[in-house]
Amino acid sequence: MADSSVIQEREGAPGVTVLTLNRPPVNALGRELVEQLNIVCERLEKRPEAALPRAVILAAEGKCFCAGADLKERQTMSADDVKRWVPWLSATFTRIARLPMPTLAVVQGVAAGGGMELALACDLRIAEEPATLGLRETALAILPGAGGTQRLPRLIGPSRAKRWIFTARMHTAREALSDGAVDVVTPAGEGMAAALALAGSIAANGPVAVRLAKRAIDLGLELPMTEALEHEVRCYEGVLSTRDRLEALEAFVQKRQPVFRGN
Repeated sequence: MADSSVIQEREGAPGVTVLTLNRPPVNALGRELVEQLNIVCERLEKRPEAALPRAVILAAEGKCFCAGADLKERQTMSADDVKRWVPWLSATFTRIARLPMPTLAVVQGVAAGGGMELALACDLRIAEEPATLGLRETALAILPGAGGTQRLPRLIGPSRAKRWIFTARMHTAREALSDGAVDVVTPAGEGMAAALALAGSIAANGPVAVRLAKRAIDLGLELPMTEALEHEVRCYEGVLSTRDRLEALEAFVQKRQPVFRGN
């Protein structure tokens, strides 16, 4: 996919797939890029469980992660076009959020509007020091419509999310870390190394257990506590018959590192 708006490659720790947005200078979310994101998701969704990557890193070429919508393209859209476009963009980000394996976004430069919503669709966010992040939509007389008004409050709480959205202010990486919108801040140029290290530490664990833990967390957040605990038990039952669970017990007895194979 070297000539595509999204490059898929395997890099660094075993089992870690890196997806790179490739529409510099700002990696704007136009039709082509969003379509390519859907193609990549479909490819990952169709893989058999044993062939799934253990973690996925979403990064970007150039000095900017994603500045949001392609406004030049947006100017050519009718009101009906926009009505179709926004749900499609939102569904694309939901598709990313529902990938079974952990996902990590590496943010350098700007993550604004839809670019911030794309980062929010990932499980974890690593931001480099010069990065700025925010939901700028209300400054354009619109509102975040691709998950921003829903994912950000669930991540950082409603009051902080309202401050982000109502003011449309861009935040430094450190401010975003303080608010809980990002998980790790690194010096400039070190975001990918930090993401690979974090993804590697995830990939070293039982992949079936990690995927089921993600499922337990994500769906559990949408349920009342009693139902959420029942859902957790069902997810736990999914690891009981795995060879990896037995390998972990055997490795503990033998005082060695387990070798997990994802089954």
